[in-house]
This record gives sequence, C-alpha cells and structure tokens, in this order.
Amino acid sequence: MSEGYVRIGMDHFAVPEDDLAEATARGRLRRNFQGYSTDAPGTLLGLGPSAIGSLPQGYLQNAAQQLDWRKALDHGALPFARGLELSAEARLRAEIIERLMCDFSVDLGEICARDGRHPRSLVHEIARLEGFAADGLVELDGFRVRVTVPGRLVVRSICAVFDVYFREAEGRHSRAL
Repeated sequence: MSEGYVRIGMDHFAVPEDDLAEATARGRLRRNFQGYSTDAPGTLLGLGPSAIGSLPQGYLQNAAQQLDWRKALDHGALPFARGLELSAEARLRAEIIERLMCDFSVDLGEICARDGRHPRSLVHEIARLEGFAADGLVELDGFRVRVTVPGRLVVRSICAVFDVYFREAEGRHSRAL
C-alpha cells in the first residue's frame, strides 16, 4: 500500500474501502474489456465505434470507423463488424487468464475439474512457464501457478502462454517489453 492506495490487479489502484479493493481481498475481482470489476455480467455491450462487447457465446466488435458505425445505426442495424464464437476450450483459458490478471495465481486443477478435464491437458503451457519460473517471474507447484512480484510487470506475457488466439496471431500483437 502506498499513499493510502492498494494495488488492484496488474495496473489499477484503489483506496482500501473501495469495492474493487474489497473484491481483491476476497479473491472475487473480475476483469473485462472495461478493466477491473466486482461483478461478472453475462453480457457486456460495447458502445461506440470499435467497442468490444461480450456475450456468453463469445465476443463482438463494432465497426471501427465512425461513419460505418453511424450508418448501421441510421439503418436500424446493430453496428457489429465482426464476432468470435468461444469454444469451451477458449472459455476455460479465458478463466485461467482472468485469474492470473486478477489474483496473480491460479489453480489449474480446480479450473479444469469444473470443466471435467484433467490439468495434464495443459502440460504444454506448463512447460512454457518453465522459462518464466527460471527467471523468478512465476512459481510452479504442481498445477498451481503463482506470479511473483517481479512477474507482475510481465503478467500479460505470462497469460499469453494460455491464449490460443494470441499464439495464432503472434505477428499482430505488440511485445510486452
């Protein structure tokens, strides 16, 4: 805590009595396209050009150009430009990433069990974390992953290990460092 604020996730701060700070303390912090949150809405609609929304089935992105976005609305249409349907695998990975970004730790066994899977299905990802562990950025204990304090600076890169869409599109994303 510094200057009366506590750290919330990877890049936010709040006073200790704030709802976000309390959710952090209880292990109930959530993350969505708008940042950190205390709830997990089933539907999050993005408003405006290029805004991203989420539904239980996947993600939607509005037209990026304001003229295209306005034109769709003027014609009584929704301004969605594209969507991505999430598989059960993608939803499981999204939960892992959310826990790492919110709590800096995740029990892969617990998350996989809720999905009827064994955490050994993530053996390749665990192996990819070994480099982070060798650098002191994560600690691995069986199927538990904990991001260390120095690792918080590169938590996005740690999370990318579990993001199948990131791996498929490596050339499209900026590097974390």
